[in-house]
Amino acid sequence: MVLKFRVFKTIVKYPSVFQEQFSFGEHFMQQTRWHVITGAPCSGKTAVIRELERRGYPVVHEVARAYIHEKLEKGNTIAHIKADISAFERHILYRKIEIERSLSKDTTVFLDRAVPDSIGYYLLEGLNPDDPIQKSGLWRYKNIFFFERITFEKDAVRSEDDRIAAALDGLLKKSYQMLGYEIVFVPLMAVEDRVDFILARTSHEESAPRP
Repeated sequence: MVLKFRVFKTIVKYPSVFQEQFSFGEHFMQQTRWHVITGAPCSGKTAVIRELERRGYPVVHEVARAYIHEKLEKGNTIAHIKADISAFERHILYRKIEIERSLSKDTTVFLDRAVPDSIGYYLLEGLNPDDPIQKSGLWRYKNIFFFERITFEKDAVRSEDDRIAAALDGLLKKSYQMLGYEIVFVPLMAVEDRVDFILARTSHEESAPRP
């Protein structure tokens, strides 16, 4: 109930996010060959990114997951890591920006979440999404692959529950759609089949790396 009320307050506070489609002008954006893999927590992204990496494709692992894992290794708790949720989300946003700035826009890369995902997370937490919206205009991604949810399972790094995952599913879709992206929905399949599904849709644009 608290989650629904928080999301409702966000919609009321920032209605334009849900009513407008944002356009930054192509001359301001860097066109890239980056493919984004996104979706709600516990949708199977991590396993697919690892399989793409195993097959020799350049990947960027999820920033938030890596950051939380690093902090847990140092003895912090999830509650402590996210005690200041605004600072946490801002750190994740700017770390993603830093990583994406280091990539060549002409190199094929698969990203586990990208800058626009922060829009959905900001909205979930009731934060003003203006910053991630504006930063989402830095690059134009080649494809957005959105994963259908699987049965939710907790792990050491994942702090969300099934209700939050369901809310994020909708918020993340809206985040990319309002930026003018056509989302490619990836159905529930085995990891290898999901990877093949993705590569089949990029094969006419990219050549597989040499083993």
